[in-house]
Amino acid sequence: MTDFLLEEALRYLGAARADEATRRAVAETAQTLRGTISPRFVYRVFDLEKKGGAPFLPDAGLTLPGKLARRMLEGCGKAALLICTLGAGFDARMRHMQARDMAGAVILDACGSAWVEAGCREAEKAIAARHPGWFLTDRFSPGYGDLPLTLQPDWLRILDAEKRLGVQAAESCQLIPAKTVTAVIGLSRQPQPARIRGCAYCALKNTCTARERGICRAT
Repeated sequence: MTDFLLEEALRYLGAARADEATRRAVAETAQTLRGTISPRFVYRVFDLEKKGGAPFLPDAGLTLPGKLARRMLEGCGKAALLICTLGAGFDARMRHMQARDMAGAVILDACGSAWVEAGCREAEKAIAARHPGWFLTDRFSPGYGDLPLTLQPDWLRILDAEKRLGVQAAESCQLIPAKTVTAVIGLSRQPQPARIRGCAYCALKNTCTARERGICRAT
């Protein structure tokens, strides 16, 4: 997973063609992070129905509104709700780094984003392993497309995330700790052709600080 962490961190930095010194600095930070902080995740898989045309998880009491959820979960009989986090330890390390080395903090932030993404991929593998014969859709999150951020508190409640992972949602619906991801993944008996990749689908595309630094996903 280290190679993935390095390349993903460089992408978050907007430095895919970085010089050797930058790559070395990122690799050292990634390796240190990998050795001290591990992504943690919880998920639950629910039966999926439709309610008023919208995907509905009856056992969770959760409706997933919007065109994106309808498109991505079309043909799915189940859906997994997922939360993955690096925990409060990463936030503490980030504050410490910001106080003494802002350049190092930027690298650490990118490595943290890559590391929580790696955790999400591990969660996807775990879901797939426990559900043989099912095909997983792309993972998508509140705030992406037209799936509202206001679903975050429901996600945390359903997965008991504060107790199990120490994750909370601020009044703005931003997650605490900072490197935390919520997502939904559809499960279908047939491969799902719908795909969502890239900044164009994200509800934060006009205010995203990563895009301001030139970090943009087209696919």
